Amino acid sequence: MNECYDVLIVGSGAGGSAAAYRLANAGRRVLLLEKGRELPRDGSTLDVDKVIRQGIFKSKERWFDKNGQTFEPEEYFNLGGKTKWYGAALARFEPHEFEAEPAHQCLPWPIAYRELEPYYEQAESLLGVHQFEPEPDLQTIVGKLTRNGAGWNARPLALALDSSIVEHREEAAHFDAFASVKNLKADSQLALLERVQQLPNLTILTGQAVCDFIFDPERPERLIGVRAEEGDEFQADTVLLAAGALHSPRLLQGYLADSGLAQRLPYADAVGRNYKSHLLSAVLAFSATPKTDLLRKTLLLLNDRLPHSSIQPLGFDGELLSTLIPGFVPRGFARALGHRAYGFFLQTEDGSDPANRVVAQTNDARYPQLDYDPARLPAAREEHRRLVRDFSFSLWKIGLPAAAKGIPLAGTAHACGRFCCVNFFR
Repeated sequence: MNECYDVLIVGSGAGGSAAAYRLANAGRRVLLLEKGRELPRDGSTLDVDKVIRQGIFKSKERWFDKNGQTFEPEEYFNLGGKTKWYGAALARFEPHEFEAEPAHQCLPWPIAYRELEPYYEQAESLLGVHQFEPEPDLQTIVGKLTRNGAGWNARPLALALDSSIVEHREEAAHFDAFASVKNLKADSQLALLERVQQLPNLTILTGQAVCDFIFDPERPERLIGVRAEEGDEFQADTVLLAAGALHSPRLLQGYLADSGLAQRLPYADAVGRNYKSHLLSAVLAFSATPKTDLLRKTLLLLNDRLPHSSIQPLGFDGELLSTLIPGFVPRGFARALGHRAYGFFLQTEDGSDPANRVVAQTNDARYPQLDYDPARLPAAREEHRRLVRDFSFSLWKIGLPAAAKGIPLAGTAHACGRFCCVNFFR
């Protein structure tokens, strides 16, 4: 393609779409490239069998773990990226979370909460964030938990769901980890791209998997475009990389190696390091009677004794909860258990360690590597262990037998990382 744009954006997820929205509105000539295609509207993105059991919308790309074993990260390549599949929860970070906390291996942000606050407000307005009243089953469970003396407290959970979703049972029961068909869950395509897609200065191309950066051979630090896997080349004055915490560092590492900047940039080796993904577990609480709540995911549970952790109810109905029950349990019994279960999603901030990293090129060149080990984060691992133990025990105390399951490395829904920005060379 011969046309040169002001800005070329790689990736249409939260970051890429937000950048496209602002830049296009500012009059810049923007090209947005997305590896995947637009999702179908035929109802398949709400189908439990297709989405969960078959996983037909997930990427099949393989990676190595720290031991050289292969696995498939739960990545999605489609217009809107992972924002199509997230659980609609959009809680703000607290002011103290922007500060360093060495005991928990938390690095400081280069900005403070007060600087980000107006952008939080803009994002919440664009995404239609609001709260829903907790439903009867959850009210009963949380009421007992907060009264049992274990320190649990609850607050409303901010959700990017249309208030009319409760009138559409299929959508209301399947918004968490599913893609809405009726635009009842805000995502980057709906809330951002569709607001600017008619502007003549924005071009969106899907099915364009970027594999290389094109740089000026005389000044390799100056990018002039990208190359896609099919051979197409695209040029721009500025390239904005927004391909996610796994794929952005993978692409950037390749560029640094090819251009020779890996030897010239003092902090080139930091690219891909300090990968974070939260320590995550799912807990199912079982009762003798079926649960009838629809949304479920309306409150956030916290505990002052576990300051880096939180608990969200899973927005899963009985059919979906039954898929979390081990496969050796007969399916009929699993479905019966699922309809009597309430699911919870437990997460702990995992801190940063430079050894937890994305590696684009390994000795075995077949796949990139995600070298991540919670043992490098002892404070976080211990807090998450206590979170699972204490919450499960509290559920048992209020008459709800509970079972916990850790989320493995492949669960990359909360993946994030860090780039180093410098303007000098060796």
